[in-house]
Amino acid sequence: MTQEPLASKIRPKKLAEYVGQEHLVGEGKPLRLAIENKLLFSFILWGTPGTGKTTIARIYAEAMNAHFFELSAVSAGKEDIRNIINFEFEDDNPKVLFLDEIHRFNKAQQDFLLPFVESGALTLIGATTENPSFEVISPLLSRCRVFVLSELNPDHIDKIIDRATKVLSLKIKSDAKEWLSNFANGDARQAITLIESTANLYKSLTIENFKSALQSKFLRFDKQGEEHYNTISAFIKSMRASNPDAALYYLARMVDSGEDPLFIARRMVIFASEDIGMAQPTALVVANEVFRACEVIGYPECAINLAHGVVYLATSKKNRAAYDGLRSAQADVSQHGNLPIPLNLRNAPTKLMKKLGYGSGYEMYTADDLLPDKLKGKKYYVPPK
Repeated sequence: MTQEPLASKIRPKKLAEYVGQEHLVGEGKPLRLAIENKLLFSFILWGTPGTGKTTIARIYAEAMNAHFFELSAVSAGKEDIRNIINFEFEDDNPKVLFLDEIHRFNKAQQDFLLPFVESGALTLIGATTENPSFEVISPLLSRCRVFVLSELNPDHIDKIIDRATKVLSLKIKSDAKEWLSNFANGDARQAITLIESTANLYKSLTIENFKSALQSKFLRFDKQGEEHYNTISAFIKSMRASNPDAALYYLARMVDSGEDPLFIARRMVIFASEDIGMAQPTALVVANEVFRACEVIGYPECAINLAHGVVYLATSKKNRAAYDGLRSAQADVSQHGNLPIPLNLRNAPTKLMKKLGYGSGYEMYTADDLLPDKLKGKKYYVPPK
């Protein structure tokens, strides 16, 4: 008899037990309202691994009294969709399909799925770690709402660790708990997997045992799951550390496993602006050209283009000032909302607006502070010395 995985044992069955994503499932928030009012519609959950996408899908389907089907786009195809459509039940309850990693469905597969979603024969819940604007065809995307999931914070991870250790009847000291929370880095699945493996191997949860379990041959990662994300993480961090040798190694691993070259190239385009930025603005040009080469050429030859770009990015100087400035400005936008724009910067298309002072005193090349009054003197872009 197969033992039930720890993740399954502690998976919340209702919203009251769910941890995180308060902006979606908190009081008065969209998904909570949909569940409480039994509003049936298709949607896509976009977020990093281990943020609770599958759990939300199950809770939602249960609330709708729906027949729940779960597929992974990595291995599923048209025939699997057809089988679900043809499956007959004695009642008229809706069919909810949870399609994990929907970004791995190609255009033809998504086209096949579209009419069933459009007709209501299937209610689709897609899960993706990739921007659905790029990975989901427009007709399907237009029939789905998109909910963005945030990484879990340390308090969320701590609650999940407590739940897991309680189920296993094991104690965990504060230092080991802190270490595990940092290791998880917002991914509940990472924490749960390591707890389960360590408990099976050593029967006690200590930092030393966690580290030993990580090296154990018994700790296996799904090639399309944690290993996939661990490798891309190592790839990015190697380029950030200006280490072309490590970056090429992790690139080779991804190429060898058949990773989508556009997935790799897209990460490189992001890296060029996030980590290199103003230190070498041409990095973005190179990264975009690598992406374009991957689109036009494809495997196996585009691996050479990827290697060219990786070495260029890894050996470029790094400067995160533009990225940090954006995040700082976004924090102020979030905190202060839409502060009044200074009158001299406002558009004045009508006489009334001009009379009210819109656009008055505007100078093209002024050195004056142009921020809203509440933010005067604030610096977002701080170039390195």
